[in-house]
Amino acid sequence: METTEQLKQQVENLQEQLKQQEKLASLGLLTAGIVHEIRNPLNFVINFGKLSRDLIKELGEDLEDVEKDVDQETLEDIRDIMASLDENLQKIKEHGERAISIIQNILLYSRGKEDERIPTDVCKLVKEYVWLSYHAMRANLKDFNISVEEQYDEGIPLQSVVPQDLSRAVLNVMNNACYAVWEKSQTGLKDYKPTVSVKVARQGNELAISITDNGTGMSAEVKQRLFDTFFTTKPTGQGTGLGMYITRKIIEEKHQGRIEFDSEHGQFTTFTLIIPLKA
Repeated sequence: METTEQLKQQVENLQEQLKQQEKLASLGLLTAGIVHEIRNPLNFVINFGKLSRDLIKELGEDLEDVEKDVDQETLEDIRDIMASLDENLQKIKEHGERAISIIQNILLYSRGKEDERIPTDVCKLVKEYVWLSYHAMRANLKDFNISVEEQYDEGIPLQSVVPQDLSRAVLNVMNNACYAVWEKSQTGLKDYKPTVSVKVARQGNELAISITDNGTGMSAEVKQRLFDTFFTTKPTGQGTGLGMYITRKIIEEKHQGRIEFDSEHGQFTTFTLIIPLKA
């Protein structure tokens, strides 16, 4: 039978979780607003980049008409500058469109109806949320500097998944991996290179999303309690103890998959999210 102290602790944990849910709800609304506001100036950047490339093309045509009046050295300098400008504008266009794509996917994932399955490029989803986690950690943890290695199988067809849930599962695991390598880097180990490896691959009739870190690893107790609600190894304010609990529900209950993990204390941890291939 639970003691009064244990019940009190559970109530406090629930209150803390409610606060976290309220923060997440507010953050979701704020993120949607920010995404909308960012998309508009990005469209201007892309459109004016395209317009500027057209102007450079016109300038090149006009230059041909006056070539005989310009000395060869000056003409070559002008053409070199025009080529550099055109190349820079092409990069602006490419990266602007990439940013627009990320924003549209974030809106799509966040707006999806509960449990609604949507044909999704899982490799693209994983990549976006791996780097979302990386940049979030970099903004919140002092001296955060890690290497991320990626490997994505080609030719994987769109998968019928609940994207806003699968992305949350990837984010939870990646956050833990980033924190583990950052925490180990704070011990001052000589020649330690914090690294997280991400892989998405087919395994027969299944799709496997693996995230491996060379961080602090897990003790026997942590492995035993990994999926318990409110269990966390992070300091107060760093974690709610619900990340892996939610991740297991997403993978096992919503996607009829399973989670496999391997870890050695002080050495590494690998989490593999496995779901059936459903094109």
